[in-house]
Amino acid sequence: MFNLVMKDVRLAVPSFFFLLPVLIGALMLIPGWIYFVVLLYFCWITVPNLFNQFKAQNDLMFTSVLPVAKRDMVKGRVAVVVGLELLHIVFAAIFGFISINLYPNVTYYFFPPNMGFWGLNLVMLAIFNVIFIPMFYKTAYKFGWALFAAVTAAMVFAGIAQWLGIQNPVVNEIFYGIGTQQVTLQAFILITGIVIFAALSAIAYRLGVKRFLQVEI
Repeated sequence: MFNLVMKDVRLAVPSFFFLLPVLIGALMLIPGWIYFVVLLYFCWITVPNLFNQFKAQNDLMFTSVLPVAKRDMVKGRVAVVVGLELLHIVFAAIFGFISINLYPNVTYYFFPPNMGFWGLNLVMLAIFNVIFIPMFYKTAYKFGWALFAAVTAAMVFAGIAQWLGIQNPVVNEIFYGIGTQQVTLQAFILITGIVIFAALSAIAYRLGVKRFLQVEI
């Protein structure tokens, strides 16, 4: 599988895409911004460009003549997507930590970049994966509708979560509070987000394999 991952990286991931998480993550330095947008840039920019490159390079036909199983083809592609997502999360979290310490007195209307917020971001990306990957592997070639559905679902989740954070007193207290109880709950949300991200990404992979096995290349 490592060779398939490296093939995908060299074929469709320009060097700039490894710099992009740093540039996008730096948006976390904008005080009091809508920080959900930072991770959504991955869905808006990276994924369409990535899969457009695969399509332009006729990657499906090229990979199909290699001595690899369909299951491994899906696994390699999912590994690239998840790896890039984690890269975006890591740099955004680093800049988020800097932002909190750089602007200690800022008033947050939207979610502050604390542990609970990153848990929500992981859930958002998990929703994106579990919709996009299985839909894409209906054909393993066309990605437009899959991308539209996945991005829409991710944005709806982010919008509802943020609306609840502003309007619901209980949710507001959890995500905006800085007391010991709130920080503990935020850590729990982060751990839950990690579990959900791992679980839904694994489900997305399994559904992708199931659908790709039915595709005639």
